[in-house]
Amino acid sequence: MRDNIHMRIAMISVHTCPLAVLGGKESGGMNVYVRELSRELGRKGVGVDVFTRSQDEHQSHIRHDLGNENRVFHIPAGPESPIPKTDLYEHLHEFINGVKLTAALMDASYDVIHSHYWLSGLAAIELQKYWDIPVVHMAHTLGTNKNKVARHPEQFEPPIRLSSELQLLRLVDATIVSTNGERAQIEKMDTQNLAKPVVIPPGVDLTVFHPYNKKDARKQLQISLKDSMVLFVGRIEPLKGVDTLLNAIKYLKDSEQMPPQMLLSIIGGNTSKPNDTRYAELEKLMVMRDDLGLTNLVAFLGSRDQTTLHRYYASADVVVMPSHYESFGMVALESMACGTPVIATDVGGLSQLIIESETGFLVPGNDHVALANSLGNLLSDNVLRNRLGERAAEYAEAYSWPSITEQIIRLYKDVIKRS
Repeated sequence: MRDNIHMRIAMISVHTCPLAVLGGKESGGMNVYVRELSRELGRKGVGVDVFTRSQDEHQSHIRHDLGNENRVFHIPAGPESPIPKTDLYEHLHEFINGVKLTAALMDASYDVIHSHYWLSGLAAIELQKYWDIPVVHMAHTLGTNKNKVARHPEQFEPPIRLSSELQLLRLVDATIVSTNGERAQIEKMDTQNLAKPVVIPPGVDLTVFHPYNKKDARKQLQISLKDSMVLFVGRIEPLKGVDTLLNAIKYLKDSEQMPPQMLLSIIGGNTSKPNDTRYAELEKLMVMRDDLGLTNLVAFLGSRDQTTLHRYYASADVVVMPSHYESFGMVALESMACGTPVIATDVGGLSQLIIESETGFLVPGNDHVALANSLGNLLSDNVLRNRLGERAAEYAEAYSWPSITEQIIRLYKDVIKRS
């Protein structure tokens, strides 16, 4: 069996680039996961090439930003510009051929394909036929779970995704899931017992996300120490439940539970675009903020990269994740690593990541009153907030990327041995 030094991984991330700035329309936890895993694999001597669809004709098709000579290849497939995920399936064949051609031109060979999201999984299965190597797959979020919380017809996932995800469970050599709950769900979906789910949670970069002096962080961000700061970080889409958070802030204000000089900072989306070209959900939420009379309390900050994101976590008194569903919740983990408690919806991976009354609080979904009450209690109690933050930072230490990556390398070696 190959040792780490000679192992090479083809990392497939069709719809989103690991180098993208956090908070864009299709950039979030999966970008961070692919980037940080690839970097840590490189530090451990594993060669990685990441293949992603090119979304900018002016960007180099080969980037060396991962360190340790590992690379990101931007493969032209369809227009070299952002397009909806729902349109990517028709360009998948072109992407697969582009990956084959790139690998041949670079004289690159691989030991394992590691795919992320169902589109990448379909590409991986076709590449497996060509390269004859095992496939490790991670769905990140299942379409069936998104459909359970969809509130409008346009939010439902297409049938091709649902059937493809079920097919992938039976075709890949191993499936990585983030939690025991996700493993149980996959085992229930797979009536033929062909799926091979392995629980390996995402990690967190503890060299970046760690307890940081709040006074210094706020000074760098020009935030007053007198402010009570609530923070949301993530993609701006209906699934994230930002409307529930806005209603909770309105309730706090109207019920006179709001601390003086409170502010809500929302990181995500591109607020610099003109109104008529913004993402529809971002524009809807900005209008909602104004209609609720929260213009002076809620700031939409746009995207932020991870070189500054830890300062926002450290500056915040609490991070809120009001999501309708999360397969894991990397924002919560990053916040906890910085010593900031989290209030999150009791769904998906958040239910297992947040320890009630120890690292934060869990609230029912779509319940702005319950969210408001938890916010009011936490913001009014400095002792409780500090205790939860200290415990959260201790808890997050178990999720360091070096530890998580060792588990993934062992899985790679196992599927190589079995293939």
